[in-house]
Amino acid sequence: MIKEGEKMGKLDGKVAIVTGSTSGMGRSTAKLYAEEGAKVVVTGRNEERAQAVVDDIVAAGGEAFAVIADMANVDDIKKIFDATMEKYGTVDILFNNAGLLSVTPLLDITKEEWDKVFAVDVYAPLYLTQLVAPVMKEKGKGVVINTCSVASYAAHFGFVGYISSKHAIAGLTKSMAFELGPEIRCNGIAPGAIHTAMVDSIGGVEALQMMVDGAPMKRVGQGEDIAALALFLASDESEFVDGQIIRCDGGFEC
Repeated sequence: MIKEGEKMGKLDGKVAIVTGSTSGMGRSTAKLYAEEGAKVVVTGRNEERAQAVVDDIVAAGGEAFAVIADMANVDDIKKIFDATMEKYGTVDILFNNAGLLSVTPLLDITKEEWDKVFAVDVYAPLYLTQLVAPVMKEKGKGVVINTCSVASYAAHFGFVGYISSKHAIAGLTKSMAFELGPEIRCNGIAPGAIHTAMVDSIGGVEALQMMVDGAPMKRVGQGEDIAALALFLASDESEFVDGQIIRCDGGFEC
């Protein structure tokens, strides 16, 4: 019950799984979801970072717990779902945010690398959605959000595995919307030049200068920029938005 003078959050009473939420866009989204009243399931491979996110949420008056998981491991994906159901008994929002970058050129990429990129960027969102969808269907309502990319729209040299996987997750998002609706809304977010750990791994914000120069906003985005859009898509404010891949890239043209 909301007490007099208290503000009702946009996600009050909801249970949200946010994969890849120990840093960057996922961390910002997990914290914002919690601020808006959601009980958040934080996931990632690093236990210390995951617990730090949970501690930040709890310190701010929110509720969260962590599940340590490698999204390339099918058993770990199932563990996320099982832990959520054991803790909360339901799930309302799934943000498939975890991703794996590949910077190997077309003629050099191995089957092992290709398969791992697709396992994390495409199969993990598919499998986790397959697990939560029956729960959401039974409730009559649910939201799935997938992290796509500006790489879902165009190609550049040296990123063949990543670009292919992001084209695939965009198509998967649209297919999810058709097959899981009307009870479950499925949308994608296509970030552009966002400062994340993934970006740091390829040279930091300097590596994004071309994208910044080619965008009207003329700045690198932050995790909070994506979190704001992820909140909109998770909330009832977007109840007539479905099957869309929404770019959040400062206006960058691929």
